[in-house]
Amino acid sequence: MSQKPTFLEFFSGGGMARLGLSPLFDCIFANDNDAKKTSAYRENFGDLDLVESDISSLRSRDIPTADMAWASPPCQDLSLAGNRSGLSASRSGNFWHFWSLMRDLVVEGRAPKLIVIENVPGLLTSSHGADFRAMVTSLTEIGYRCGVLELDAADFVPQSRKRIFVVCARGNVDRNLLADKRSYGHQRAVSEDVLEDWKASNLLHWYLPPPVTRRSTLIDVLEQAPPRHAWRSEAACDALLDQMTPPHRARVAVAEQHPDPQVGAVYRRVRDGVPRAEVRYDGLAGCIRTLKGGSSRQLLLISEAGQTRLRGLTAREAARLMGLPDTYQLPRTLTAATNLAGDGVCVPLVRRLAEHLLHPIVRKVGPSLSIETTLKSAI
Repeated sequence: MSQKPTFLEFFSGGGMARLGLSPLFDCIFANDNDAKKTSAYRENFGDLDLVESDISSLRSRDIPTADMAWASPPCQDLSLAGNRSGLSASRSGNFWHFWSLMRDLVVEGRAPKLIVIENVPGLLTSSHGADFRAMVTSLTEIGYRCGVLELDAADFVPQSRKRIFVVCARGNVDRNLLADKRSYGHQRAVSEDVLEDWKASNLLHWYLPPPVTRRSTLIDVLEQAPPRHAWRSEAACDALLDQMTPPHRARVAVAEQHPDPQVGAVYRRVRDGVPRAEVRYDGLAGCIRTLKGGSSRQLLLISEAGQTRLRGLTAREAARLMGLPDTYQLPRTLTAATNLAGDGVCVPLVRRLAEHLLHPIVRKVGPSLSIETTLKSAI
């Protein structure tokens, strides 16, 4: 029997939440239906706890009793309102399939003490806040109180990547885990303006101490000898530079004159119908994304001794930017490895959350709310 609190990992991907939580929690169940990601999960953690299937096929009898449930549903699940049955559609219904499982565990008296849902910040404002209200209302109805933290991976790794974490607890919570006023993680107001008619008294303001200042920069995670195929041709580099506006081109010129090697992270977008390339030299990479088009590929401008070269971000570099150790076995192809990273969570960020909030919540929460009987009569 494990002496650590246990957790369930839904939409597990390559197990990056597991890596962040594992020093303090034991994973006893994981679920995903992406074959490439579950292959990576098995290679790194074995398949004892992994169930490869669509979440809609799971029933509460398939789920072991655990202290916490972690869910990182796909970003396509942003549209939550109006689909509460969890029975229709595919990706748009994934949250409701998860919620239905949690509801059934509550009815059975096996509710996790804690639920954590990770997603993009747009969840707070999509459908003018209706999607977020639908989420927290549904969780409140089955006995949870919710608090939201908006955290940036840039506090831990050299990657700009904001995500929200909806942390939901059952029962009484130690007041030492709550913030008296808005503090770290509450940069964006989540208030009555967002929630409208939802009971603001159910919204918790979690206290998470800010991390120590990050010291690593983008250049620190780069491979010393990237594969030859990562480098782009001189013509491709010139074409990219031609897509820059004068201010961005000037940044490259400054980098070329610097006595030390300089690394710029390039991101491409369309502005006023014109393809543009923009570069940043603040030591951060842009947000790692799944590879669904040319603009989603991370590119680097390497300037040294007055020369600038262009190359793509390697799979291992993308993994390092998510806080994955070099011992982590990545998928064999660049696309699969980058997609795994782009759909994952920042490992050291999750670890910080586990150490300073999730583990203390699980250890200190009071008795669960007695709503199981009410739910049974309503179903």
